[in-house]
Amino acid sequence: MMTPQQLSKTSRTGLLIFDGDCAFCTTWVNRLRDWLPQFPEAQPYQWLDIDAYGLTTHDVENYAWYISPSRQFAGHLAFSAILRTQRGFGYRFLGHLLATFPFSIVASAGYSFVAANRHRLPGGTPACAMKPPANVGV
Repeated sequence: MMTPQQLSKTSRTGLLIFDGDCAFCTTWVNRLRDWLPQFPEAQPYQWLDIDAYGLTTHDVENYAWYISPSRQFAGHLAFSAILRTQRGFGYRFLGHLLATFPFSIVASAGYSFVAANRHRLPGGTPACAMKPPANVGV
């Protein structure tokens, strides 16, 4: 887990790690940066030493990650955590809702569906396709 001292000065509020090879992912990071009043520093995992964040290649190829000074959140919980950092009540409420049962089950399923099909979605490219598990076909 990262300490506040290990995050760069510009990312004391957190760091969003995403798949920079995925056009769909990059498009949505840029849209959220424009839409949300506060947005954390966002970096493609390909530009980072993911080991320094305690993440594996499998982790970052399958989920977006929000690294706060005290915790790590993956997938729909990363989005939820970013919403909970906003000043507006509506954003924070939605962030809490996405992390609360039974809404979290729906949010998790939605995130998994989008992640698995991101190469088929608008803005997606074949590079967005997730790699199959290494033991497939063995």
